[in-house]
Amino acid sequence: MWERTLQDLIRGLRANKKDEAKFIAKAVDEIRQEIKSDDMELKAGAVMKLTYLDMLGYDISWASFHVVEVMSSPRAHLKSVGYLGAIQSFTEDTDVIMLTTNLLKKDLSSTPTDVAITLNGLSHIVTYDLARDLAPELIAMLNHSRPHIRKRAILATYKMLMKYPEAIPQARQRLEEKLEDPDPAVIAATVNVLCELARKSPQDYLSLAPQLFHLLTTSSNNWMLIKIIKLFGSLCPHEPRLVKKLQAPITELITTTPAISLLYECVHTCIIGGMLEENNGSALAKTCVSKLAAFIQDPDQNLKYIALLAMTKIVPSHPYLVAEYQDMILQSVGDQDISIRMRALDLVSAMVNQSNLQSLVQQLLTHLIPESSTDMRSAAQSLQQSSAGPSTATDLTSPSKSPAYRLTLAQRILDMCSHNTYENVTNFEWYISVLVDLAHVSNVAIGPQLRDQLVDVTSRVRAARRYAVRVMHTLLTDDGLLRNAHDPKSCSEVLFAAAWICGEYCQELQEPQKVIPFLLQQEVSNLSPDVIAVYIQATVKIFGYWSSELAQRWDDDHLPEARRLVEIILIRMKELAKNVHVEVQERAANSLELFTFIAADLNNFKPSRSPSHHDPSSSSGGFDSDPVAFPKSLFLIQPLFSSHELNPVAASAQSMVPIPEGLDLDEWFVPPPPEPVLERAGSGEKKKKSKKGKEKQVNGGKKEKKGKKAVKDVSLDVPLVEILTPVYDDAETAEAIAERERRKAERLEQLKDDPYYIMDDRPKALSAQEVDSIPVVRLDDMPSPEPSVADVHLSSLRAAAQPSSSPTSFVIEREGEMPEGATTRSSPSAQLLSAQHSNPTPPLPRSAGSGSASGSLHGSHSPYATPVLSSFQQYDVPESDLRTATPEPIKVVRSKKAGTKKKRTKPADLDN
Repeated sequence: MWERTLQDLIRGLRANKKDEAKFIAKAVDEIRQEIKSDDMELKAGAVMKLTYLDMLGYDISWASFHVVEVMSSPRAHLKSVGYLGAIQSFTEDTDVIMLTTNLLKKDLSSTPTDVAITLNGLSHIVTYDLARDLAPELIAMLNHSRPHIRKRAILATYKMLMKYPEAIPQARQRLEEKLEDPDPAVIAATVNVLCELARKSPQDYLSLAPQLFHLLTTSSNNWMLIKIIKLFGSLCPHEPRLVKKLQAPITELITTTPAISLLYECVHTCIIGGMLEENNGSALAKTCVSKLAAFIQDPDQNLKYIALLAMTKIVPSHPYLVAEYQDMILQSVGDQDISIRMRALDLVSAMVNQSNLQSLVQQLLTHLIPESSTDMRSAAQSLQQSSAGPSTATDLTSPSKSPAYRLTLAQRILDMCSHNTYENVTNFEWYISVLVDLAHVSNVAIGPQLRDQLVDVTSRVRAARRYAVRVMHTLLTDDGLLRNAHDPKSCSEVLFAAAWICGEYCQELQEPQKVIPFLLQQEVSNLSPDVIAVYIQATVKIFGYWSSELAQRWDDDHLPEARRLVEIILIRMKELAKNVHVEVQERAANSLELFTFIAADLNNFKPSRSPSHHDPSSSSGGFDSDPVAFPKSLFLIQPLFSSHELNPVAASAQSMVPIPEGLDLDEWFVPPPPEPVLERAGSGEKKKKSKKGKEKQVNGGKKEKKGKKAVKDVSLDVPLVEILTPVYDDAETAEAIAERERRKAERLEQLKDDPYYIMDDRPKALSAQEVDSIPVVRLDDMPSPEPSVADVHLSSLRAAAQPSSSPTSFVIEREGEMPEGATTRSSPSAQLLSAQHSNPTPPLPRSAGSGSASGSLHGSHSPYATPVLSSFQQYDVPESDLRTATPEPIKVVRSKKAGTKKKRTKPADLDN
């Protein structure tokens, strides 16, 4: 019979590419017949062909037993075929592996050729059971007389120890002895195994340091030196004395070795071993950085990558050394290899400080600027570029064009500048311009980060607010951001920051009234709802500031301009009030009501005399005084937003608010209502059933009212404490109450472990005895409440100060605002007020109604209260209109229901 050899199988596969599955199916049928043959040569040939098919991805697990048969062949060349098939096809789940234990033991004690084949195969197919059973034989094999057997046994022992770690103590002694073996190959294999074992438990191999140090200073095998240096890198963190001992030999290797791989391992060991942090480590660090800089200039991309990776680890301890090669590192940011670019970005981010931040950011921004498609080149330049080949032509698939890389680059710039609350930024006007540049050139979705940065910087750095407002004004007038609002790559979110900053710090605007039309243009509807809401709020703030300033210098010629601007706002607010988003609709509706009132006041305004003959400051100031020379509604909006200055709040502000003396935060202001008490009637007394069926029979003669309490007729002149005090039936004895409480406790105890029952963890309600012990105190002697908003004189507006010149230094509020009670002890009332108004989060941006109530009530207590304007006529409220005492209570008498025979308890009886 003619058999197909492995060479024939390979030729047949190449000749039947169109119908490969059919050919392989036919070949497998032939192999099934061959492998069952008693001829070991034929069986080994079939295993060889199956091994090749397994490499192509076909399953040959059905032939595992036949592979073991070939492994047991006494002929070395057939045995090697069997072990090759086992290496290729056996896994830990293969059942026949358990049959090979005795076979492996016999082969390990056979001829050197069989031992070498067996050790090679065992290192690949070893399992936990095989490692446990063959550990004594492998450890004994370490002392074999032949060096190549000892080398193979050492490597196989490592695989055995990975599966069976319990044998490490027995094998470790023999491995230490092999460090002094006369054969260099055996020593190299031993060092390799010890290096791998020491990675998991370095402290167990510190005793090998003297022998390893001797090999480090005497050996000339570069590969073994690499392993020894790696091993020392694992041991140095656990033995500080090794650092000083290794500095001299490693420095010599760094300066003398021509092997790049050994040089890098020496530098890497110096970094991870802490050798650069010693007193005399500066010279070594300088040598390491210079060698790594040479790697960066090497054309080999692998060397560039590992050099940048190593420099990133040196920067934290020696940033000044890495900064010397700043230009070289920045060139790597423009490399075509994306992995090198990312490592260069990591290194640039790590080497940032106050002196080089601006230069680094400017150079990184150049990588985000898109290349102009209209760049006109001369014919000579075009010919030179085409002849240079595709390497110098513009690559449209380069990483600089990748959105993912551009996003990463833009985020790195933001992280570099905002690190540790902008500790490296010295010029915040420059940083604001960088944020605006990113909005225009990044072409990636980083709008939310830019928005947050702009708002945060402007609120923290007072000196940069004027510049920020001027730049944000240019953003509001930019039509490009509005047109591309629907583009996911656009940074239209910066318009949120632009509107918020211009509205919050509108006093820095030169002509505020000219900004309002840009906030109300029709294209604003293309923005997201939160941005539209901020546009509405900014419109109200800017108009409020402008109108108040206009009133101070009022002239009748200003009236048409004010009416025209209010009319524009009204038209736009009516449209926005129909918006489908609730937030936009609510803010527009609120603003519409305000400006409707202002429009009515402006339309009805008729000055009684010319402004030149009228001095508002000389007016008596009452409601009956002469009309003022300007519409009073112009001052309607500004106090809502100017009573308090908006500052960033420190993260720990809430915890620093002192608790007033005598205030128990765990005490209830109003006790929770007690459980309803069943009313018991007399034994012979019967109650009539109500028409609506609200009374039902309980336990024979006992009835209970659903939804009704036992409180009788009460008038509003009875104190609240008395009204909240329930009335209990005297017929309910203490024994009944105790019995009910006992049953309730038993029921809760049974339901405690029920996973389908939700337990009530609220504070326990007061019992009947505790309620009875509450003292009844009338509230007649309470002091009068604070004057209302209408009783307090209108707070003056922000003083119109001239903008100062550009500052030379910037002060950033990193800590934030802390409450007054955190530093000074004030009265309990003031402490309670500060505790109520403290907020641990920065109040940015201000909500729709912020400043309207709190600013009016507490404007006089604010440290930022502005002086009174002499040009504005204040309102005086007659003292007769002030409410200085609690109003008389209104008595409510409930009509007696028909059919109710039980006498109602009088209010006076509640005192008892």
